[in-house]
Amino acid sequence: MSAAADKPVRVLYSFPHKIGTDRICNTAWQLVNGAAAAGTDIHLFTGVLSKPFPTNVRVNTTLARGKLRIPYKLLGKVRALQLHDHIVSRWVEKLADEIDVVHTWPVGALKTLKAAKRLGIPTVLERPNAHTRFAYEVVRKECERLGITMPPDHEHAFHEDILRIEEEEYALADRLLCPSDFVLQTFLDAGFLREKLARHQYGFDHQIYTSAGSSQGAGPGLTMLFVGGVAPRKGLHYALEAWMASPAHKDGTFLIAGEFIPGYAEKLGPLLAHPSVHRLGHRRDVADLMKKSDLLVLPSIEEGSALVTSEARGSGCVLLVSDAAGAICKHTENALVHHAGDVKALTEHLTMLHQDRALLKKLRDASLSTVNELTWSSAGIRLANVYRDTAKLKYT
Repeated sequence: MSAAADKPVRVLYSFPHKIGTDRICNTAWQLVNGAAAAGTDIHLFTGVLSKPFPTNVRVNTTLARGKLRIPYKLLGKVRALQLHDHIVSRWVEKLADEIDVVHTWPVGALKTLKAAKRLGIPTVLERPNAHTRFAYEVVRKECERLGITMPPDHEHAFHEDILRIEEEEYALADRLLCPSDFVLQTFLDAGFLREKLARHQYGFDHQIYTSAGSSQGAGPGLTMLFVGGVAPRKGLHYALEAWMASPAHKDGTFLIAGEFIPGYAEKLGPLLAHPSVHRLGHRRDVADLMKKSDLLVLPSIEEGSALVTSEARGSGCVLLVSDAAGAICKHTENALVHHAGDVKALTEHLTMLHQDRALLKKLRDASLSTVNELTWSSAGIRLANVYRDTAKLKYT
């Protein structure tokens, strides 16, 4: 028996955080909105609703009622996520006949996944980052190489309890939602079967990030931009080494938008002190910065799928990224991609664009020609297709 093709897939979407704020909370909001617009029937259960949805998305909050909220800090992050999970698991049992697929997020999914499995409802688990064991290990090694210790409360500092929970979630979910080929590969390398891994994608807001009115190419030298939380995993040290090794630094500008973790800036002191390098701190005008920048550099050693790369493409920036950045792009076609940690290759790519502005324009034009494929609407359509495919597991 197969699901009726003309009926919308009914998804219980469980998000344990404050949906609609920033970072993954914005990602989840956009995915729900996009999938609903693509025809999915979504019943959302979220810790807190921070941004409203159109009326076609039904919403229940688990850690808030009206203006009254249960503080995440009071409970502790993990306990708050687990309370959400417990509440949603009970709803899965109540709504079993109205659900085709359950969509969960990390650390707040164990009981929900178990309830769905008992009831024969297919499940997907969002993987906004690489396999957690892999991510912890590569960050640890990079920090040791640099002589830096990650702040203990940082999400990429090693937490044994988080790893244990997430690996149990991996095993329980029918499919793991991988937003990039890099994420997918980290799970293949860990021994997961390809059929358990579903590729979807994230997107960007094309109304905010646009090339209209840009001033790219206006200066005598290149303007290169880095955006993100400034920690070793993002590879800023590699970008700075390549910048100084390339002639681009002689008449160009390197803008760094983001807050440094303790100790990292001190390790990079001489490189950051060069007059071509400008530390901007945390910025809320990233869209404007992108309009002024020729390049977006992101030499990450591990990522999920950095939203900033799609935002940069929408803004007309050419990507200089590692193969671990999770960027949606093609090397030499609309971007230049190097192997993570390969400073020599990144230097060569930067020098090529410094010396050949025709190549820069070619890559920029090719990148802009397909940015419509990177919007949140496109991401929603792709997710809706994953739901349709996953829902078939219920009837086989």
